[in-house]
Amino acid sequence: MSPWHGRAIMLLDLDAFFASVEQLDHPEWRGKPVIVGGDADRHGVVSTCSYEARAFGVRSAMPASTARRLCPDAIWAPGRHDRYKELSAQIMDMIRNETPYVEQVSIDEAFADITPSRVNTEHPASVARRIQRRVREEVGVTCSIGLGATKSVAKIASDMDKPQGITLVYPGSEQQFLAPLPIKVLSGVGKAAQAALTSAGVHTLGELASADEKVLMDIFGVRAEMMRARALGADESSITTERTVKSVSHETTFADLVSDRADMLAVLTTLLGKVARRLRQKGLKAKTLAVKLRLADRSIRNAQVSLDARSDDEIELAQHLGPLLDKVWRPSEEVRLLGVRVSGFEDEGTRSEQAALFDMPTDGAQERSEPLISDPKKRRGLIQATDTLKDRFGEDAVFFGSALKNRDNTTGSVSQHPAQD
Repeated sequence: MSPWHGRAIMLLDLDAFFASVEQLDHPEWRGKPVIVGGDADRHGVVSTCSYEARAFGVRSAMPASTARRLCPDAIWAPGRHDRYKELSAQIMDMIRNETPYVEQVSIDEAFADITPSRVNTEHPASVARRIQRRVREEVGVTCSIGLGATKSVAKIASDMDKPQGITLVYPGSEQQFLAPLPIKVLSGVGKAAQAALTSAGVHTLGELASADEKVLMDIFGVRAEMMRARALGADESSITTERTVKSVSHETTFADLVSDRADMLAVLTTLLGKVARRLRQKGLKAKTLAVKLRLADRSIRNAQVSLDARSDDEIELAQHLGPLLDKVWRPSEEVRLLGVRVSGFEDEGTRSEQAALFDMPTDGAQERSEPLISDPKKRRGLIQATDTLKDRFGEDAVFFGSALKNRDNTTGSVSQHPAQD
């Protein structure tokens, strides 16, 4: 896979989403033509349909009477928007697990900025594949993804290989990708604009990009240059989101069930280190620490503790892991998943750091997963040194001792939710 240099914008588009959810919840409908919206008595219009129905020529917004004639044996579903919203929210959180820069544009589409950085150098295609796999395996529906340097390129790319496709348009190859495509694929080119462009002899995006300025002004008005930029793959519109980070989490699912407490503490310590590093990267400190556990029967348990002061220090936070684990786990129980989550943030930039941040509880009954360094400056220096090593050599460059028992099979996430009053 070639290196990715520059901005990486992803557009995730859920494949035939409403119909896919109906097939998910009605396994007997899988592989059969399903139409959502309208009804079999020829009233209303089609909201969406499965790919099996599309093979008969059924399309979204088609009159139900036409759809019935084209596909008389289709299964008709009235639509359950609460259910669609529920799964959509779950999928959007999966995207936010990878990046806080997410712009949801509809119930089944979202842009995300997954540009590599000095801190996170993972190839954007790897991120996209992981999201696509999680949507399929954890939710049970499929999605197609377009990846490019701009939103318009990502949008067009997401439609190129459906269903379950991923189309990459590397920075610098936009014009080669876009030029031969018909003008109708470009966002902002409606039926009227398409007819006007066709009359002017403009049929492809390459022709639109090189069209006379007057032609574009007559058709698009003040949007003329913006449309030319889109046709060139050169628009620079950014991801728009009003969400604020409310929690940061990290979790891992085990290939084999785990039942040893020491092993679980080692895993939790590793996860906590990753969470704390994310906090420092974002300039955040947390007031609440939580542990999540999923048992062999897939039941989930959670426990949390409110800290005396906000912190981004994994050495300090680690002392709470043992007591939290004991709240959610009983000896001999087999565990499928472990997770760590922190929340209750205050933007570090709005306040000065207080020495109380490093004060230690004196209760001898509390278990310490790490030997604590009492001098806050020394401990901070140790943490900063490990961050520097990881920045230079990667996340696996250095670990604290209690985390060494588990260094594999951990997946990171930043969970982000709307701010609540």
